Amino acid sequence: MSQSTAFLKLIESRHSIRAFLPEAVPRQTIEQILATAARAPSGTNTQPWHVHVMTGTRRDQLVRAVCDAYDHTAADHEYEYDYYPTEFFEPYLSRRRTVGFALYGLLGIAKGDRAAMQAQHRRNYEFFGAPVGLMFSIDRRLGKGSWLDYGGFLQNVMLAARACGYDTCPQAAWVQFHRVVSTQLALPNNEQLVCGMALGRADPAAPANRLVSERVTLAEFVQFHE
Repeated sequence: MSQSTAFLKLIESRHSIRAFLPEAVPRQTIEQILATAARAPSGTNTQPWHVHVMTGTRRDQLVRAVCDAYDHTAADHEYEYDYYPTEFFEPYLSRRRTVGFALYGLLGIAKGDRAAMQAQHRRNYEFFGAPVGLMFSIDRRLGKGSWLDYGGFLQNVMLAARACGYDTCPQAAWVQFHRVVSTQLALPNNEQLVCGMALGRADPAAPANRLVSERVTLAEFVQFHE
């Protein structure tokens, strides 16, 4: 297999994992993943990313704090920024529903079973059992361009993890509890939470990990101007 083919296969192999094995990830490997990811481009080389790596008891403390907020005071917590639109519309609404129904189908969660849906959503705040939790923050004084740069860095993290034999799940869900996360990590006032990410090895026996979301054809999002 050529180097280019291998790299394309690596990209295609990445998908969000929602059940992890408890196997620890060596710190040296985490550092290698993040150092490689930091080769992402950024406007005037600003490198706007800040990464908070949590393992062991520090990871568990954050999980307990946010799960407690989710269980008892969720209504008091709002996203600091709009990750999703206020109201979904086509074609995005159908894509959202398709992946949601596919996941719940694999998990045996019936339509309308809100308790089961909430329990599955709560798994976000346990990093889906992953041994490593990553939190990404950005200086809130930076502009939209830096957020675009951040996307490239996050993709690099996920691909570098795959290259090292590990899996990930990027998670916007943590942003709802940004105040709890900020307190737990002692973030300065100028730092804003971008998202979280679970890192570890996928549990091959977990039904949720059989979900590989569909992608639309090129004809639906590409226009050639020749």
